[in-house]
Amino acid sequence: MSDQMPLATRIKLSAMMFLQFMMFAVFWGALATYVTNNKWDAMKPWILSTMPLGALASPLIGMIADRFFNSEKVLAFSNLLCGLMLFMAGRATGGTEVFVYLLIALLFYMPTWSLTASIAMANSPAEQFPQIRVFGSIGWVASMFFSIVALKAFGKTIDGTSIPFYCGAAVAVVGAVVALLCPPTPPKGKGQPLSVVDALGLRAFSLMKDKNFAVFMLVSFVAMIPFNIHFAFLSDFLAAKGFKLLTATNYIGQAAEMGFMLLVTVAMRKFGVKWSIVAGLVAMVVRYGAYYLGAGDMLPAIYVGILVHGIIFGFFIVGGQVFVGKSAPADMQGQAQGFYGLMTFGFGSLIGTFANNALINSYTTRNAEGLLVGSWDKVWLITLACSVVLLVVMALFFNPKIDEKKA
Repeated sequence: MSDQMPLATRIKLSAMMFLQFMMFAVFWGALATYVTNNKWDAMKPWILSTMPLGALASPLIGMIADRFFNSEKVLAFSNLLCGLMLFMAGRATGGTEVFVYLLIALLFYMPTWSLTASIAMANSPAEQFPQIRVFGSIGWVASMFFSIVALKAFGKTIDGTSIPFYCGAAVAVVGAVVALLCPPTPPKGKGQPLSVVDALGLRAFSLMKDKNFAVFMLVSFVAMIPFNIHFAFLSDFLAAKGFKLLTATNYIGQAAEMGFMLLVTVAMRKFGVKWSIVAGLVAMVVRYGAYYLGAGDMLPAIYVGILVHGIIFGFFIVGGQVFVGKSAPADMQGQAQGFYGLMTFGFGSLIGTFANNALINSYTTRNAEGLLVGSWDKVWLITLACSVVLLVVMALFFNPKIDEKKA
């Protein structure tokens, strides 16, 4: 890949990222509140686990893109099926129905996070990936305008209703069209023999033989437990503290993320992969310290916790994608990114969803208005302690040996 990328290619890849993250963000931000409003308490952890359960399909979809079909065609098909299932979830009237439709939707959607990273890295210089990925953050932030427009133009609050599912379905269809316009990205491992290991996406597990890759992957896996409580349950906390525009408030962090994403490349060149990723974990410690203070009388601290999301996602998650991309051979890129998605937004978030749901239920109760109130300060203190331990482990034991300038 040359150092220069055609403008048309940059536009197509940026649009791909923009739509890919918008279609998810528009319904996910207030999903916990939607479930709470409908009093589907028994199904709540299951509905919120559809994202990590969907990520379990990442290695399989990655293998298909590595072996059989052009990645942009796999992406288009996944988006169309996701859009159909989101439409059905909007029509559903019971918690079990919503769970089933969302599960199918996200089994095809979640692998696209790795797939879009592979497409972008295959058609752009590695150092320009964060500049393309930032449009995913822009799309995430732009999704909040669905709820703002609904409130200002029609006087209707859509947060906590089924309407965001329909918004996501519409964006998914447009995303499928844009995917087909992206540069052809043929399977690099086409013609290579298949095995059960390949079919399950486990060939990328061989990368764990490298100590630093193993440390990074294991810490990333556990880190998704505290990361998940912000990602899946923040709307419950915000509602309990009296916030109204839940999606818009939640996504202030993604707005800040746009700026921080552009600093990832600079930080990796200046400070290296290790300290850039560690900076993301430092920000996570700051987040939960801020939420702990916000659970008391310092409400403005909540905004601090939301704003540092950009540092966490940009430096830890996207920085991690770059590290994984540089650590894997060319014919294993899709599976390697899929394996990263499996360990983080898959198993890590799945365990985190149930663990955090149990943690919140241990310290909060539903009041007369249906809000979860109680000792949120204890919830955030436990989450903060977990984040501190992960930061120390990563700082001490993660010492990757890769070309920092190229990374």
